[in-house]
Amino acid sequence: MLLLGMIIVFGSLNMDFMISLDRLPVAGETVLSSDYQLMSGGKGGNQALAAARFGSKVALIGRVGTDNYGKTLRESLKSNGVMVSGVAYSDTLPTGCAMVAKEKSGENQIIVMSGANVETTHEQVPDEILIKQNVLLMQMELPVDQTVTLLTRAKAQGLTTILNLAPAIMIPGKALGHLDYLIVNSIEAQQIAEKLNLPTGNNAIKLAQALAIKGQMTVIVTLGMKGSVAVTKNGEGWTVPIMPLDQSEVVDITGAGDAYCGTFAAAIHEGKTLPEAMRLASVAGSLTCLKEGTQNAMPYLDDILSRLDEMPPAEKLDV
Repeated sequence: MLLLGMIIVFGSLNMDFMISLDRLPVAGETVLSSDYQLMSGGKGGNQALAAARFGSKVALIGRVGTDNYGKTLRESLKSNGVMVSGVAYSDTLPTGCAMVAKEKSGENQIIVMSGANVETTHEQVPDEILIKQNVLLMQMELPVDQTVTLLTRAKAQGLTTILNLAPAIMIPGKALGHLDYLIVNSIEAQQIAEKLNLPTGNNAIKLAQALAIKGQMTVIVTLGMKGSVAVTKNGEGWTVPIMPLDQSEVVDITGAGDAYCGTFAAAIHEGKTLPEAMRLASVAGSLTCLKEGTQNAMPYLDDILSRLDEMPPAEKLDV
């Protein structure tokens, strides 16, 4: 059956080991923790769930092991409205895992073990869903060659394409030209600019502008507590703050970036303008920080809309 008007997420699925610490270790140091939790994660799964909770129809494409972790990840996403028929099982590798160590301040360190994610292929995405009514959302936790090939296929069919370049693994310059939207944090933006020999310094707006011109796309740079900035290929710029939060309420910042990306993709798919989508995504990212974990912290559309009035308006930039 042909599925119209949906978001296709090509991404990773991991079981997250959430470890609570008084403070993060330095190199060579052993620290003790009395508490850990197992939670569904992976950037693909997280962003798919964020988009689904916004109200979008979402199909996730990925791969897990035949172990209990893989089955749990699939069932959890399915119960939250994400279509998981495109999540295949590996015969040889275990489900991917991530170790997330978080100290009391909210800062964290993350180590990802890819597992079955490395066997995900672009061929898992059938041609019949690569239609212009759909949006393709990707990250960089799957094999780069498969991500680039799918991006090329999607762009040829007229899909809106969004890449969250996290982690900041370099992709061919030609592939950047197949993107409509690139979402990166300030550190990732700087790393990409350096690899492309773009002289931008540490200025987020200049970084976004240089990357937008280089790839002829819209570039969004997220700045943590300072919100986000965007520059289009036509040179139009916007800045959006985060939703004001009482810092005493902040519990866990782990899922904020994925909430931003998934919500942004859903808002764009719904036809929102760039500044509108950024504001909605900013609220979603902020709300995620008020709960423990990643997927279970993703807000629903009603949660986002109920707090949207607290968001300052987007401001146009002179770039």
